[in-house]
Amino acid sequence: MVRDGYYYATGLFFVAFLLWELTRISWIAAVPVVLAAFFLWFFRDPTRRIPAGEGELVSPADGTVTEADWIETPVGSRLRLSIFLSVFNVHVNRSPISGTVTHVNYKRGLFLNAMRADSNVLNEQNTVVIEDGEYAVQVKQIAGLLARRIVCWAKPGDTLKKGQRIGLIKFGSRVDVLLPPHANLRVKKGDKVKGGSTIIALLPRVAPDNLGVSSAGAMPVVPVA
Repeated sequence: MVRDGYYYATGLFFVAFLLWELTRISWIAAVPVVLAAFFLWFFRDPTRRIPAGEGELVSPADGTVTEADWIETPVGSRLRLSIFLSVFNVHVNRSPISGTVTHVNYKRGLFLNAMRADSNVLNEQNTVVIEDGEYAVQVKQIAGLLARRIVCWAKPGDTLKKGQRIGLIKFGSRVDVLLPPHANLRVKKGDKVKGGSTIIALLPRVAPDNLGVSSAGAMPVVPVA
């Protein structure tokens, strides 16, 4: 359970108590109780079995794959995987690989429907770049129509393990992951994935010409449409 769930639930249980004391009407007092139960369920944080295979990248989020395509970026061709998180999905985000956080970049924006193709550019978002020495992977947390807050626990210089929790998006949202061009995708559009446990791609352990890592040793934050 993410601690935010306890905060919301505690406040709502207190509201329920006050309503009962003031009105003695059970259905009125039951409304905040139901909401409290929802928040406790929404902020669940289940334990996941993290695949230990070498070169296996895991999903950064629970949800449905809505895009799995090649895109062109200022640093060359990349594979972009977009995952839509409905309000019913676990919203804790995880690192796809083990490595070091080289960039964390927060950007204010709109709160459009995360299913829109341009939400990854226009919406409020936070980008985390993780490098393992051979490859760099970019994870972008994108707010949605209902999501009003992005939480990121990762900081530049942090060393992460594959599947480690890196943040949270509150309510419906989207997570994009930008992969090196030689990644071998293991999922497709329409697939259901689970953060930290579903293998989304395989990477060879020797990167040809060190593709996916910039000359400075880390993939920069890539703005893409």
